[in-house]
Amino acid sequence: MSEQKNISLEKSTEDNILEVSHLKKYFPIKGGLLSRVVGHVKAVDDVSFTIKRGTTMGLVGESGCGKSTTGRTILRLIEKTDGEVVFNGQNIYQLDKKQMRNLRTKMQIIFQDPYSSLSPRLPVGEIIGEAVREHNLVPKEKFDDYVTEIMTECGLQEYHKDRYPHEFSGGQRQRICIARALALNPEFIVCDEPVSALDVSIQAQIINLLKDLQKQHSLTYLFISHDLSVVEHISDTIGVMYLGGLVETGNTKDIFAQPLHPYTQALFSAIPMPDPDLKRNRIILEGSIPSPANPPKGCKFHTRCRKCMEKCKTEEPQPKDMGNGHVVRCHLYD
Repeated sequence: MSEQKNISLEKSTEDNILEVSHLKKYFPIKGGLLSRVVGHVKAVDDVSFTIKRGTTMGLVGESGCGKSTTGRTILRLIEKTDGEVVFNGQNIYQLDKKQMRNLRTKMQIIFQDPYSSLSPRLPVGEIIGEAVREHNLVPKEKFDDYVTEIMTECGLQEYHKDRYPHEFSGGQRQRICIARALALNPEFIVCDEPVSALDVSIQAQIINLLKDLQKQHSLTYLFISHDLSVVEHISDTIGVMYLGGLVETGNTKDIFAQPLHPYTQALFSAIPMPDPDLKRNRIILEGSIPSPANPPKGCKFHTRCRKCMEKCKTEEPQPKDMGNGHVVRCHLYD
């Protein structure tokens, strides 16, 4: 029995393409004549989660809660302060520059603003193929055909190769960004609010494209967004962030059916109803978000929580598994 248990544990660990443990990213605050460090902005503060291979995890929360910083720290676009990021069994923060460069092809990002993330001086064919050529992913004689194939998969035409980013619409530019990421044959992609700057009808097209590509290429996504309707449509699991930390994680269906944390409940109460005659009971959060440079003691949400208790002001809540992997950090469930 013990051997069978060990085998199942090993198998479940192998299923996780990404394991983030106690990740922290603090930005120094400097002041005075000598520009000494006088404090830190705790953008990401003790974040832990796992993502299974071939699935999508949605990361949601208000602007400034640390979602994008979490994604970029995972990819080592910015360096961590503490914690571990394990990708395919490798701790990426133990890799040297050469090893990390080789790993870049397997971990990609799609940025929020497609226009600012594309070079205005390069035609689309060069933008998509630049990294392919740099990493020698395909032979020279097959390069043009490879780029054309990737563009076609992403809904672009071959004649678009010679055009420049300013000649395209917002939705088309985002397709170019997706093609650029896909061209390196990645396994894991951070989608950093990839549809927030697009019209609703175009958002649906891009989401459907991402889902189709995920099936075709066995991709894994970390999908960062503040739009819960979009997250519900694309995500298998959800993490809810507040002031640099996760307050609730679990399967998408479970969290949407029964949000447990008061902050999650407030977020979900703001989702528009498809029927204009139906209305949700809105939960209005009072006060402003505290500064990440000086977060409240105890539960970080207690200054805005309608269910705040005395212990919330002094004791930091620990993660509690409510079953089926639904984890919440809240003293209501002690």
